Amino acid sequence: MMIFGPLFMILFFVVLVAAVLPLGRWLGGPAVMPPHQPPPGRTALDILKERFARGEIDKNEFEERRRVLGE
Repeated sequence: MMIFGPLFMILFFVVLVAAVLPLGRWLGGPAVMPPHQPPPGRTALDILKERFARGEIDKNEFEERRRVLGE
């Protein structure tokens, strides 16, 4: 009979955690990330130059996209 005491205590803590976690998420509200938007003042050309500087795009792609932007 003594073995049931610790088992019920462990079961109690498991149920407690299983009830508190969803409650905390519900009270915290939705975790919606805002869409990625560049800070005000940054133009598409600024972003293009940064991508070129980081090596994400090569010179040909940089020039082509710059022409598409009209600059």
